[in-house]
Amino acid sequence: MPETIQLFVTCILDTLYPETAASVVRLLEQAGVRVHIPRRQTCCGQPAFNAGLRGEARKIAEHTIRVFEQAPGRVVIPSGSCAAMIRHQYPVLFADDPAWLPRAHALAARAFEFTEFLVDELGVTDFGARCPGKLTYHASCHLLREMGIHRQPQALLSQVRQAEIVPLPGVSECCGFGGVFSVEHPEISNAMLERKLAAIESTGAQTVVACDSGCITNLNGGLHRRGKSARVVHIADLLDAQSPILRGRA
Repeated sequence: MPETIQLFVTCILDTLYPETAASVVRLLEQAGVRVHIPRRQTCCGQPAFNAGLRGEARKIAEHTIRVFEQAPGRVVIPSGSCAAMIRHQYPVLFADDPAWLPRAHALAARAFEFTEFLVDELGVTDFGARCPGKLTYHASCHLLREMGIHRQPQALLSQVRQAEIVPLPGVSECCGFGGVFSVEHPEISNAMLERKLAAIESTGAQTVVACDSGCITNLNGGLHRRGKSARVVHIADLLDAQSPILRGRA
């Protein structure tokens, strides 16, 4: 019987990119697992945590732990930032709470970022995807620095047919989003975004791939304001043949 995993959808996918969430489900099923989506899930609590609102973040984290304790199985998260929050910061939030700390550690041990799960846990890298032309990859901060994930997205992209993968200059540099950072420090954020957009433009790539929807939203906004035709997509949209995001571009 196929393994059943629990999908943490993330706030931004649920609100802004439901078609990407659908691609995540289709790819996981194509990779051989069954997908269960706990209906009572909400935010992981990272925005509050990053803003220094630890009390509010704990309440959200407690709710998330309760929700995912209701069903067994590994938890797959199509976002490096949300995955890092659950795996690395939940134990920090509950470090002084002997009742909640073991529960936080238990969920953290079950949590896997999407590309990490596909490549390292399932051993799947080829979904038969096609993307003619130049393609480049943006490494989001939490995915790269907190989760240590870079090889896995690259392994998946290496199997995309007809794609000319072009290295992105300053690939590890932040796009300037950073959640509340972009609101609290807009001048710095915009300067970082402009630097990243210039790097993207230098590649000549029309398709930019990322694994975090916050980065995707920020980068696409900048490209739109510049009047550029390049587009940033979630890696799930690139890999899913049924995704409407890249339809007509392949």
